[in-house]
Amino acid sequence: MQGIEDRGSIHRSAHRLTAAGDEASDEVVAEEVAVALVYNGLGHAVMMATPRDLEDLARGFSLTEGIVDKPSEIYDIEVEPAGRGIEVRLEIAASRLAVLRERRRNLAGRTGCGLCGVESLEAALRTVPPVAARAPVSRAAIARAMAALPAAQRLNRENGATHAAGWAAPDGTLVAVREDVGRHNALDKLAGALAKSGEAPAAGGFVVVTSRCSYEMVQKAAVLGAAAIAAVSAPTSLAIETADEAGLALVAFVRDGRLTVYTHPERIAA
Repeated sequence: MQGIEDRGSIHRSAHRLTAAGDEASDEVVAEEVAVALVYNGLGHAVMMATPRDLEDLARGFSLTEGIVDKPSEIYDIEVEPAGRGIEVRLEIAASRLAVLRERRRNLAGRTGCGLCGVESLEAALRTVPPVAARAPVSRAAIARAMAALPAAQRLNRENGATHAAGWAAPDGTLVAVREDVGRHNALDKLAGALAKSGEAPAAGGFVVVTSRCSYEMVQKAAVLGAAAIAAVSAPTSLAIETADEAGLALVAFVRDGRLTVYTHPERIAA
């Protein structure tokens, strides 16, 4: 039986309908389960996610949502089956738990929904930290990173239903990639994977994603200190506004040899 951290795709029987008739088929589909994040025994978030790299998900979510300020404030992470879902139990610094209790919220929503259950507009639209990275990112580097992303999407090759988020070095070399049925989860997993090494990502690096670019994607990329976020699909209006305020270059529709720059075009070099 697969361990929790090795899962991601599952076989299901289906009927394939063709012009020649229908036939029974064995299909590989993306696995999706309820994942609960529990901090020092306090249930905080429930999300629908791919049951793979869940330690990375918990670590990254904790950082990008401001539950902890740095990886060292997470003392332990345990991943355990719980009923029909999975619990990820984190032990964090007492000072951070006190902060969490003050702004406690429960997230329970559809795939990758990062704002469901937020109790106030202030909590939903948190101030995004200004990005310190000011080095230009070249179009060639963005194209290189995006072109390399499909080869790193093992789960998506199996099931065709998972998003990916990757961190690219300034020259476009992919340093790390994570996948999930939820685009926010994939980016949180990436954040957790980068934090796991204990070393900050290289200055001038950027994020590439196989999805549209929403406010939360910009917010999480800014927390990572990315110089830019490049998406294969469209941005939202709030994503553009937030990226502009944070000093983050937002690039979208990266495909077929073209791209569209929505914020800080001076930072995208030829």
